[in-house]
Amino acid sequence: MILCLDAGNTRLKWGLLEADGWRRQGVLNYQELDVLLAELPAPPSRILACNVAGEAIRQRIEAMAAGLELPLTWLTSTAAACGVSNGYDSPRQLGADRWAALIAARSLHAGSCVVVMAGTATTVDALDDKGVFRGGLILPGLALMRSALARNTAGLPHAAGHYQSLPTNTDDAIVSGAIHATLGAIERMHSTLGKDALYMLSGGAAAELAPHLDLRHRLIDDLVLEGLAVYSKAI
Repeated sequence: MILCLDAGNTRLKWGLLEADGWRRQGVLNYQELDVLLAELPAPPSRILACNVAGEAIRQRIEAMAAGLELPLTWLTSTAAACGVSNGYDSPRQLGADRWAALIAARSLHAGSCVVVMAGTATTVDALDDKGVFRGGLILPGLALMRSALARNTAGLPHAAGHYQSLPTNTDDAIVSGAIHATLGAIERMHSTLGKDALYMLSGGAAAELAPHLDLRHRLIDDLVLEGLAVYSKAI
């Protein structure tokens, strides 16, 4: 079994992968990293990880693997992998989480798609029908947009409103503004791929965005873990 780790900006998602699929998955805060092993139903044979949480988290994962005497492989962005070609100017500069999500998206859908990772930040990436990553956007996540307004303005609250197409109060205006801004970025990226492109969404805020997308879309619990599962068969 392989222990797959998605070390994101705020939380660690993990999955125990067997030959026929996931045996178990979970989510931990980083202060709980040391109890991860107690969560596992069986010991893994190796670890495959993706990290965008910084050097300190990387070192903690490496120490955990060394303590267990388990081989550890880091997924990093390359020019090509698992049927995906990396169109970034410098392929290694692409975030490992975005690369994993693109690999997962290609394995799940053979056509063109807009890959949206909606977490602390939101990324919106264009993957064409030939598996070429053509480019993408990074913008603040929905919660980060809302908190930035509350933190940097004198009169705007930490909004607890709801989405409205035409908001008539300040809380709804802030919540709806963040959603509209993100949808605009997603829809503009979609226009570069053509009307048949699929929206593929993942991340903690994906469920807030999905109801407002008019075209066909697919929600995936964790595209990064799915990408790690695909990548594990290629190494």
